[in-house]
Amino acid sequence: MAGDGPSDRKRTKILLTVLILVGLVAAYGALSWSGALDEMMNSETLRKHVENLGLFGPLGVVILMSLAIVLNPIPSAPIALAAGAAYGHFWGTVYVAVGAEIGALIAFGIARLVGYDVLRRWLGRGLSLGVFGSQNALMAVVFLSRLLPFISFDLVSYAAGLSPLKWWRFAVATMAGIIPASFLLAHFGGEMASLDSARVVEAVVALGALTALPIAGKLIWDRVRKKSVRTEGNE
Repeated sequence: MAGDGPSDRKRTKILLTVLILVGLVAAYGALSWSGALDEMMNSETLRKHVENLGLFGPLGVVILMSLAIVLNPIPSAPIALAAGAAYGHFWGTVYVAVGAEIGALIAFGIARLVGYDVLRRWLGRGLSLGVFGSQNALMAVVFLSRLLPFISFDLVSYAAGLSPLKWWRFAVATMAGIIPASFLLAHFGGEMASLDSARVVEAVVALGALTALPIAGKLIWDRVRKKSVRTEGNE
């Protein structure tokens, strides 16, 4: 009887994996079939729906953001813009950040449950010996990826779940990285709702700066590192 333990756990894990995958596909199919997916592409339509929910509107934003992170094809930007338009800069940022954090942790957990053991069997001791880098390095990668809008938030969350990164480090790095982007998207949504063209331009410039700063920082860091290597080589 005792020997059935690992086998039972393996069957349970396979069953959970299948249920999770079927659930994700079914959720996406239901959203697409009902037309809700098309509505989630439009921030103005989302804003009206959220406002119609009254006191449950913030909860709706959190759930939608979480869903958008777990289900990759659902865009999160229109939800963030709608939150800013409906609740303003501060509370819009809070609801977007909380929803994104929850969604990221769910995606991280799914990947850890489904794929981490397979990867560990494949890499063996290499996984624990730092083949993916140290905990601090992995944490920095997650943090920096959150600052770059063109890097998929969803895929980074799933990929992090396949790495040895501890969940609390992932949570901290994710929250630290998504706050600036969440604020700017919520701010942009609020300014769009105000119909003040000057303020909209300011928001667009700020959003562009968020994209450009990490890239500029990376280029500067690479240049400094190369110069340092050349200096050491000359010595």
